Amino acid sequence: MSTGATTLSNPDRAAAAVAQTASSAGMQAKLADYAELAKPRITVLELVTVVAAMQLAVAATGASWEPASLVAMMLGTTLLAASANTLNQYLEVRHDRVMKRTADRPLPTGRMQRGEAAAFGIASVAVGVTLLTFGVNGVTAGLGLLCWFLYVAVYTPMKRVSPWNTFVGAVSGAIPIVMGWTAGGGPLDLAAAGLFAVLFCWQYPHFMAIAWLCREDYAAAGYKMTTVVEPTGRRAGAHAMVGAALLAPASLLPAIALSSTGAVFYACAVLVLAAALFYVAARFYQNRCDATARKLLRGSLIYLPVWMLLLVLCLP
Repeated sequence: MSTGATTLSNPDRAAAAVAQTASSAGMQAKLADYAELAKPRITVLELVTVVAAMQLAVAATGASWEPASLVAMMLGTTLLAASANTLNQYLEVRHDRVMKRTADRPLPTGRMQRGEAAAFGIASVAVGVTLLTFGVNGVTAGLGLLCWFLYVAVYTPMKRVSPWNTFVGAVSGAIPIVMGWTAGGGPLDLAAAGLFAVLFCWQYPHFMAIAWLCREDYAAAGYKMTTVVEPTGRRAGAHAMVGAALLAPASLLPAIALSSTGAVFYACAVLVLAAALFYVAARFYQNRCDATARKLLRGSLIYLPVWMLLLVLCLP
C-alpha cells in the first residue's frame, strides 16, 4: 500500500514542481517589468554623474566619504529616477502604444496594470525623498524633488504641447549632477552652476540626435518635438550646434571655480573635447540624415564620461 501511495503522489509532486516553476517564472517576469518601468540604463548614467560630482565635492571641500550617506544618495537617487520614469510611462501609455520603440513596454501591452505602476511610482518617490532628506541633506532632497517634479509634471505633458519641452527636460536632466555636488558637501556656487551648465548644454546635441532618429515615432504619437514641428531638421541641427558650442565655456566654469593645479590640462582637454562634438554637430546640421545623427549620438555618449573622468582626475 505504501508503494501505491508513493506512486500516486508522483503526479502531485510533478504538478507542484510545474506550479513552482511557473510561479518563479511569473515573478521574474514581473520584476523585469518593474525594471523596464524604471529604465535602469538611464538611471545608471545618472548615478555615474552623481557619484562623480560627489567625489569632486568631497575632494574640493576636504570632507571624507560617509558610507551611509553614499548608500542613501545612491538609493534615493535611484528611487527618484525610477519614480519619474514610471510615472512618465503611466501618463503616456496611450502614446506609447503607437510608437514602435515603446509599444512593447509593460503598460501598453497590458502586462502591468496602470494602478500597479502608479503605486510603484508614488512609493518610490516617497521613499527616495525620505532617504535623501534624512540620509544626505535637505538641499539634495529638495533638488531631487524639483528634478522629479519638472520631469513628471512639466516635461511629460509639455511634449504634446510645445518643442520647448526639450528645454525643460534639459533642466531636469542637469539637476542630478548638482545633487551629487551638494551631497558631497559642495555649496550652490559657481562650481555647481558650471556642473549644471555642462549637463544642460550636453543634452541638446544628445537629444537632437535622438529626436531626429525617432522623428517618425514622435510624429505618430503627436509629440511636438523639434524634428516634428520643423521636419527638415535644420532647427534641430542648429540647436545641437549651439549646445555643443556652449559646452566649451560651460566646461571651464568648474575649473575657474576650483582653481586646481590641474586646471590648465583640464581646460585644454575639455576644449578639444567640445570642439570635436561641435564638429560632429555641424556635420549633422549640414547633412541631416540618420548616419550623421548616429555619429552625433555616439559623440555625445563619448563626451560625457570623458568629461567626468577629466573632472575627477584634474580638478580636486
